[in-house]
Formats: sequence, structure tokens, C-alpha cells
Amino acid sequence: AVDMESFIENVVATCDHIGARLKSKKKINLSFDEWNVWYQSRFEAEAAENPLDWPEAPRLLEDSYSVTDAVVFGSLVIALLRHADRVTVACLAQLVNVIAPIMTEPGGPAWRQTTFYPFAHAARHGRGEVLDVRVDSPTYPTAVHGDVPLLQATAVRDPRTGAVTVFAVNRSQDRPLPLRVALGGMDLGEIVEHTVLADADPDARNTLDEPDRVTPHPGEGAVLAGSALSVTLEPLSWTMIRLA
Repeated sequence: AVDMESFIENVVATCDHIGARLKSKKKINLSFDEWNVWYQSRFEAEAAENPLDWPEAPRLLEDSYSVTDAVVFGSLVIALLRHADRVTVACLAQLVNVIAPIMTEPGGPAWRQTTFYPFAHAARHGRGEVLDVRVDSPTYPTAVHGDVPLLQATAVRDPRTGAVTVFAVNRSQDRPLPLRVALGGMDLGEIVEHTVLADADPDARNTLDEPDRVTPHPGEGAVLAGSALSVTLEPLSWTMIRLA
């Protein structure tokens, strides 16, 4: 998600730079197509094993997604929402079976992968006005991106009702993260829903045999007092909190 945000900001800066040089009033918005978590190296290895094998209707790129993948996926969703002023279309690749949040068996059942849930939460409740959320968070060192915040977060306000939905990811693999959200001037007095996707096993995933191994569960401990929301994010988690 850090890489995605940097990429979006660099492309926007390039567009605006050219617009300024041309003295153009046109603002170019972006379509982010296609995005997802994809184990591309795994696919390349499979193709290398059978370079001349051309079966009919083969299973292709049927990645199995873990809790870790869902947290990464959720952080990508947040990255796109945080840039909704310029990213006006963002197409997930794909939807069913192929690197997808929904899996099926021919003539059999269908089940939700872990990545289904952040996508469903954002699709249902990430509608309205994306708020300009400024994150102040502890960081951790990375080899490629330097110091990266443990917290990735955004919030969306419904202009009709004033309700606010907070989406947050704790990137820490082993530590809970205290979160305080300032809500001054928003007249919010009720926590409508607090949902968390996390698991003690970061590699836990849903399969044909265990389709509901990983599902969102009700969060605990969120407190809305005055003009602030306080909650502790579970390690390696995706969290949605809806306020009214």
C-alpha cells in the first residue's frame, strides 16, 4: 500500500506538472486498473513446469488468500480511498476464481476468501465523502520503503445522514495498536458496528473444506466519548467501525 500510494501521488504530480507547463485548467483523474494481491511468481513457476501443456478450461491463478493477504488487501483499499479525489475508478482483478475473493467448484459450492471481507465492507460502507485523515502512528523499518506507519486508516462520511465509517489496518504482526480518532464537530454519539478481521494464525485461510475458517468477528472495547473514538486494534487486522 505504501508503494501504491507513492505511485498514485507520482502520477498525479506528473499530470499536474504538465498541466501547469501547458497552462491548462484541465484536471486529469485516474483509473487504477487492475489491482489485487497476486502471487505472480507462483504462477510463473507453474507455467515453467508445463510449457507445452494446453488443457481445456484449466484452473488458472487460483490463489488461496490468508489473513495476512486480507490485511494487505485492506490496506490497498484504504490507499485507494485516501486518493479518491483523483482516483475515480479502481477495478479489482478479478472477482471469481482467478486471483479472486470468491471461489467456486464446478457444479459445487462457492465460498468467500479472506480478501472478500475488506472488499465487501468498503463496497457497502465506503460511500460518500472521504475525509482527509491525518495519521500519526508508530513506525517500523522496511528495506524498500524506509520507516512505514503501523497504522493505515481512512474515514468516509455519509453526506445525507452524517454517519462516519472508519477503516483501519494494524500492520504489526504481533502487537495490538491503540487508536484514538478525533471527531470534533461531527455530532456522532453511537457506535453502530465494530467489525474485525484477524486470526491468531496469520496464514489461516478459507477453503472448500473449511469455507468459514476466517470470518469477521465483532470487535471489543471501542469507546465513543465526547469528540473522540478510542479502540485497540488487534495485531495484523482489518477493522471497520461505523458511527452514527
